[in-house]
Amino acid sequence: MSINFDETANVNECDARAVQPTLTGGNPIIKIPVLLQEVSVQLPLRARITFPEDVLEIKKIKKRVKLTQCRLLQPRILSGEEPRAKLFLSGFVRKNIQYATPTCHSDEDEVRSVIHSLTVDVPFDCVAEITEFLTQPVGPFFNVREEFDFLVEQPLPVGFPSKDRLMSTDLSQFHQQSVEFFNEQVFCELVRADITQWDEATDRKLLKNGPFEEGTFRNIVEKMVLDITVKVLQNQQVRVDSL
Repeated sequence: MSINFDETANVNECDARAVQPTLTGGNPIIKIPVLLQEVSVQLPLRARITFPEDVLEIKKIKKRVKLTQCRLLQPRILSGEEPRAKLFLSGFVRKNIQYATPTCHSDEDEVRSVIHSLTVDVPFDCVAEITEFLTQPVGPFFNVREEFDFLVEQPLPVGFPSKDRLMSTDLSQFHQQSVEFFNEQVFCELVRADITQWDEATDRKLLKNGPFEEGTFRNIVEKMVLDITVKVLQNQQVRVDSL
């Protein structure tokens, strides 16, 4: 290697100074994410989890909420009607479960165990209704396709008076004007997730050779209430005041 980064590229300290940014005067129009609404959605979840080995005790559960889809659908609103937009939410709760598994060296006085880990995903999917907005969404603007024709005069076949003409459109021609809009899609940001859960073993059995009341299980039923808060946003053009 021709360059030794530990020696020639090592910088212990560098100076920084504030500079005056260049500002745009007047009242410019900028395009920024605008908050349409911030909503809190509650989802009741139920899952059955099976462990690959006997579980003596659950030591710790770490949870992470992951949102995979957040889509806002806006039905066409007629005059005088209230907005009834639907927010589709999908994702899963990633759970890392640390648990103790008994070894074969247990006796009546003690239970020896080793720590194992199991990671599972608990999916969720729901639709929430939004009846009011802090800022109204822009659009959607609907595509338009319109057909038009031209009048064509043609002679009539035998059997019609010679002075008469066939006036119609030409079936061999097709004319159309179309307008296509590229709407700004509404998107979401996950702000907060609160989880309250209840895990209960369904097949716990006492140890044949172990201290009093010690037992193992492999299946648990989990009841969970997930409360997530999301910001619903859309990129919009906004005029700002500049001094």
